[in-house]
Amino acid sequence: MLLFNTILLIHFLCFAIYLCVLLAQWRDYDTRVRNASGLILGIILLISGIALVALKYPHVNYYKIVPKTSLFALVTIINIRFTGKPYTKQAYYALIAIAILAACIAVYRV
Repeated sequence: MLLFNTILLIHFLCFAIYLCVLLAQWRDYDTRVRNASGLILGIILLISGIALVALKYPHVNYYKIVPKTSLFALVTIINIRFTGKPYTKQAYYALIAIAILAACIAVYRV
């Protein structure tokens, strides 16, 4: 149980830091060229998410995992599209909305 909670804390902190990185670009999202922090956080999120699923298997909440994984794939596609370029307004707001939606899915209890 301690291992699961530790990985969950790492997963949450990486997500919170990613959201803070996005919000830090609020005033200059259209001119700032991004660094590798988003990629590193995304990789840690992916690995910690897989570890959380592996620790809970077979009692996995697929109704949460499938939408969150889909949203993560969408974030990845948007970031690949804007590699080396600043975000457009639509892409920037979409990333924030997707991140908040993923957070809502994560904390929703049935």
